[in-house]
Amino acid sequence: MLLLDTHILVWLDQGSDLLGRRARRVIEEAFLREELGVATISFWEIGMLVAQKRIEFKGQLSEWRVTLLNSGILEFPPDGTITLAAAGFRDFPGDPVDRLIAATTLAEEARLVTADDRLVGHRGIKTINGLN
Repeated sequence: MLLLDTHILVWLDQGSDLLGRRARRVIEEAFLREELGVATISFWEIGMLVAQKRIEFKGQLSEWRVTLLNSGILEFPPDGTITLAAAGFRDFPGDPVDRLIAATTLAEEARLVTADDRLVGHRGIKTINGLN
């Protein structure tokens, strides 16, 4: 399973050049295998970024989410195991959203595509650098 960090999902959707070629290839391969997912909290984070005008988004976020899920991207909501794991991280460098994404990655035994240096290789989280 391959999980996309929030910014990677945005870059992928926007066709951003920030997303590296290797990362894009790995994402496309996972998508074809039906093994591409996103933590539900990423949709909340994107909604907050749009509301704060930190990113631009045209259209309705709810419709965009449904379109992504209908295309085959899997969504992983936080359950009790994930939320308690996130709460239990000690000396974790990220914010609560990063904690939940990291805990989801571990719970799903996935690899996380991210460009966030704070998450790369942190405590057993398998990552793929989104810039490469």
